[in-house]
Amino acid sequence: MATNQELIGRDGLDDLEAILAITNTDSDAVVHEVGANYDVTFTWDYEKGGRPKLSRLYEKAKTSMWNAETDLPWDTPVDQEAVVVANAAAQGGLDAGMDLTGTPFENWSDEQWIQLGVESQNWTLSQFLHGEQGALICTARIVETVPWIDAKYYAATQVMDEARHVEVFSRYLDTKLSGHYPINAHLRLLLDDIIQDSRWDMTYLGMQIMVEGLALAAFGFIHQLTTEPLLKQLLRYVMSDEARHVAFGVLSLQDYYRELTAAEIKERQEFAFEAAVRMRDRFLQQEIWDRMGLPVKEVVGLVAQAPDRVMFQQMLFSKIVPNCKKLGLLDAGDGWLRKRFAELGVIQFEDWADTGDEYEMFQLANGEAGAAA
Repeated sequence: MATNQELIGRDGLDDLEAILAITNTDSDAVVHEVGANYDVTFTWDYEKGGRPKLSRLYEKAKTSMWNAETDLPWDTPVDQEAVVVANAAAQGGLDAGMDLTGTPFENWSDEQWIQLGVESQNWTLSQFLHGEQGALICTARIVETVPWIDAKYYAATQVMDEARHVEVFSRYLDTKLSGHYPINAHLRLLLDDIIQDSRWDMTYLGMQIMVEGLALAAFGFIHQLTTEPLLKQLLRYVMSDEARHVAFGVLSLQDYYRELTAAEIKERQEFAFEAAVRMRDRFLQQEIWDRMGLPVKEVVGLVAQAPDRVMFQQMLFSKIVPNCKKLGLLDAGDGWLRKRFAELGVIQFEDWADTGDEYEMFQLANGEAGAAA
């Protein structure tokens, strides 16, 4: 197996120096180009239903479309600072009752805590926006590269879904929040890796299983905690799509991975581990601390050890781990990926429901779309 140095560019998973050394060097650029060389695959087998689960997912997608322009109540006023205060009150106060003695936060005023909450909202929604554009690009590529007509049909519906997600997150940031952040360097590295790999199933694994799986968990977590009604409704709609997207990855790869050699499965395990580390590292939010003029390394080290932050980061993997297990990646190769997920502190989710089985519970009920508007 490859070493940590080869996979993630450092020996220790928690080496803060190495993590923080990864920065976005062109944060002011409007365009980011990634070189890719892959085969476009036509299929002359047009028989629909050859993969019944994918065909059923396609039929579900056709009846689950919602309109980002008209189905959300965009006239809802959003007082960003009031939302920060309300969310904090629901979670135990602005400082969450932490002992901050001797830290950069020791003498912070309520105004500074509120500003941190505002910046956190701006950062989080910005990263969602960038990730959704990554999904838009990757799913368009799946249409080109996957060899089965049922998968091409479904992937085409996901392209529309992802365009809608980019639209709603961009609009929410522009009209309801107070600033944008550039893409996090760790997220950009991961998206670049996914796009540069020429194998069609790696696009699935990187985007549908890893990135979208984490996004589904993150959306659910924020949907549960936020007190802001427009964001709650927006996330509800997006989650109904994301669950199908992750299921698409699980259902497409499950049979295909049974055909791969041990060496090929090893490469998929290593890719899944690398993606997991990249996604964990991005949630250190180093851009926020830098923008607020705080000592980034000290603050990241402090925040990373906070119990609520540890729990949040672990919960983000509650969809990824069971989906990797269903694909046979956890225990292949003497359980290499199982051991790595244990090191990351997330293996406890292995027996949670996988998204291939649970996606229908996320779907919008009849009449739910547009109800708030």
